[in-house]
Amino acid sequence: MIAVAIVEDIKEIREGLKILINLSEGFSCEDVYSTAEQALERLPRSQTDVVLMDINLPGINGIECVKQLKPMMPDTQFIMSTVYEDDENIYESLKAGATGYLLKKTVPARILEAIAEVYEGGSPMSTQIARRVIASFQKEDSIEASELLTSREKEILKNLSEGLRYKEIAAKLKISIETVRTHARRIYEKLHVQSRTEALNKVYGKNPR
Repeated sequence: MIAVAIVEDIKEIREGLKILINLSEGFSCEDVYSTAEQALERLPRSQTDVVLMDINLPGINGIECVKQLKPMMPDTQFIMSTVYEDDENIYESLKAGATGYLLKKTVPARILEAIAEVYEGGSPMSTQIARRVIASFQKEDSIEASELLTSREKEILKNLSEGLRYKEIAAKLKISIETVRTHARRIYEKLHVQSRTEALNKVYGKNPR
């Protein structure tokens, strides 16, 4: 049973996600919070496996909340649930310690799949987010992808951006699903240890234009 917590300020979304999770086999959701402050106070005392974290929370935002919670809950995985697709929010979330990033328009079945993926060691990202990551590599003032990811990791990311699931990527590349999960996790690990600005400073010794 995967124990899931939700941090979301919109009541309808919060309650809808809780119902979805509790009615799905293999999942449970008891911890639900409307603010980051509530989550910071109570979540560290819980036995939560995966947290769905909204970014745009009143008061402390979701990114800062994850940044504070992750050191206290190193074994808990955080998935950002948000309407934002911009590069800054993506990278700041990854830096803070998130291991998944999904858009709120993601269909319910995919949300459950993402929770299971991150619990099993993967790093789920929506098709739109994978495309944003690829696009960021293609900007004139960004680091070349080859500076950050291996050829296999770039291949995995490209397939994710095309909407393929782990099982489909594994079949296409003739590798195991576990190997796909490992590569996806490494992509996220490489991204969240450095922001775009920090990466540019490290490689080029200058700020982006």
